[in-house]
Amino acid sequence: MEQGEIFSNDQVEASSLPDFQRVQLTSVADAYLPWALITQTAFWLILAVAALVVPMLPFVPLDGLWWLPLPPLAVAVAGAVYARLDARTRAWALREHDLIYRYGVVWRKTVIVPFARIQHVEALHGPLERYLGLMRVKCFTAGGMTADLTVKGLDRGDARRVRQYLLEQIAESADHEEDGDVEGPVRDAD
Repeated sequence: MEQGEIFSNDQVEASSLPDFQRVQLTSVADAYLPWALITQTAFWLILAVAALVVPMLPFVPLDGLWWLPLPPLAVAVAGAVYARLDARTRAWALREHDLIYRYGVVWRKTVIVPFARIQHVEALHGPLERYLGLMRVKCFTAGGMTADLTVKGLDRGDARRVRQYLLEQIAESADHEEDGDVEGPVRDAD
């Protein structure tokens, strides 16, 4: 502050704040549902098949345990239902100054990360995601060793473009800080 300026800390009314819920979020890629179904149910289906086969082996005396595959099968069905609901709720948006990601079935969570807080960005995928054409974008902010936001279910091309855009915004923000402009870039509204 320059000499003569008076510090002010005016109250801000909650009703005058921008509503992030009005932002049109983009659903995750269609290939996310098969990925979620496979990752949520594969273990339990294998366990159910094993529980079905093991009692049939001659050297395993498990008479009367016909119900053994039912619990893992029930968990697999519940996992499939959860994966379907989860795929419907996951969505993201890239705005001028931040990245928004919504996820969760029972407890819905919306994470908003301002570009000014992001220090590092990764775009990665595992073998199944690679096969399905999916990628994740991980955003790391100051003070943490783990990702503060992981946007799952992005199409490979979208993930690469989002990562590149975020890296450009981080570099632009760093350039403005080096120039002494702590506020960052000033953009005219259209």
